[in-house]
Amino acid sequence: MASSSRELMLGRIREALQRPAPQPAAPDFTAPLHPPATDDLDIAFAESFRRVGGEFYYCESVEHFYNQLFLYKKEHKLEYLYVWEPELKKLLHAGDIVFQGDESGFLEHASASLTTCEALVARTGSVLLSGATGSGRRLSIYPERHLVLARASQVVADIGDALSLLQARADDKIPSMFSLTTGPSRTADIEKTLVLGAHGPRAIALFLLDDTPSPTA
Repeated sequence: MASSSRELMLGRIREALQRPAPQPAAPDFTAPLHPPATDDLDIAFAESFRRVGGEFYYCESVEHFYNQLFLYKKEHKLEYLYVWEPELKKLLHAGDIVFQGDESGFLEHASASLTTCEALVARTGSVLLSGATGSGRRLSIYPERHLVLARASQVVADIGDALSLLQARADDKIPSMFSLTTGPSRTADIEKTLVLGAHGPRAIALFLLDDTPSPTA
């Protein structure tokens, strides 16, 4: 009886092994990783950006941006604000905002910088930067405070959308350097103690200028 039971069990095992095991469906690598964003992208970005430690300033107009930047400089006692991009220089000149437009004293006095960016990622609160602008690579890394001027039209849902925007703007000539900045530079590698400014700025502030067209009456 025991022998026949054993043979019956082994027969079932052999039969099962002869049948091909069901395979999982092949993944669709073209499908989006996250569900489509349903919220207002500007609001979603502001919430994500603040959540990762960024300072967010909404600017209704260029004049409002001037006021916000002036107050920021005054609050943080920024004597040296380095700005190297020609369009930004022209913009700040028009608003009578004092800044440092060349590299004079950069290593000694670079407490803050102002740059533009390539895109803003709403889901992660990240800022996509590249070395293709007049700011180069150093201005977003070396100063203690990194200020960014961006437009509402630059806000996209996900990282893939930001990279597509960069590629389209660069006419398929990807810059030699681009990076995603998500909050201030930080590390907790040593004894799990959080340290700001480990590999870059200790603080990042973003001024989002509303460039959406006004609804017509």
